[in-house]
Amino acid sequence: MNAMSTLFELVILNGSQCLLVSLSFYLIYKVATFLNFSHAIVFTLAMYLCFLFVKILAWFWVLAIPLSIILALSLGCISEAVIFKPLRKKHSSSQILLLASLGIYIVLQNVISMAFGDDTKSIRTWPVVEGINVFGARITPVQIIIIATSIVIVTMIGLFLHYSKTGKAMRAVANDPELANISGINSDRVILQSFAIGSALAGIAGILVALDVDMTPTMGMNALMMGVVAMIIGGVGSIWGIVLGSLLLALAQNFAVWYISSQWQDAIAFAILLIFLLFKPEGFFGKKLKKAEV
Repeated sequence: MNAMSTLFELVILNGSQCLLVSLSFYLIYKVATFLNFSHAIVFTLAMYLCFLFVKILAWFWVLAIPLSIILALSLGCISEAVIFKPLRKKHSSSQILLLASLGIYIVLQNVISMAFGDDTKSIRTWPVVEGINVFGARITPVQIIIIATSIVIVTMIGLFLHYSKTGKAMRAVANDPELANISGINSDRVILQSFAIGSALAGIAGILVALDVDMTPTMGMNALMMGVVAMIIGGVGSIWGIVLGSLLLALAQNFAVWYISSQWQDAIAFAILLIFLLFKPEGFFGKKLKKAEV
């Protein structure tokens, strides 16, 4: 019973972490329609800024966390305004945008490595304590916050996209940018808004993950890859598909750890991705992708 409870807790926790990253990436991909690898450095930057403010400058958490998220959000918006928007104006392909985003990630990841080092760091300022017993599994307060935050955010984003004016504009631009422009929607502004919201969510996810498992300069890319896998297997056009994809991916990875070895986690994830790409590329609830979106 305890073993199954622990496995269930790990699936919910890891699925929640993956969901936050996947949802933040989805909001940008849905509107901008390219694989934005620089999103990984937004995730990483937020946690290292929090480390700077809390551990080095000794600021209070109530100030450090919001400022870290705002600065991470600013990086996402700056990359859109300074790099991606000019490339779109030149009618650059999605492959060019992808390469540009990869370049941003590599440069900034190395800057973080030079500034903070490559060793594992922690932003926790409290002693490690035994988790709370929940149906035989031990779960820490931070892990409870991660799970609760993912539930609240996915609900809010679902309502935002369907009922708010900005959310409807994002959906319109995602479906047909030219028609949206003709209808009076400023697609550039909508894309910038999607970068702002997606980057803020990535910053939140980065800080929460760092509070749970510590941090390294390269962990953002691995988190992003798992988020992309969850998005694809769940369905690119469906938030609830992403929820299911995140939980399925977490279940498969934890079964791999449980019965094989932790070294197989990533291999299992990409094996699942390969199976979906071959047999169900639209995912559980998504629509088939256009060639221009790949």
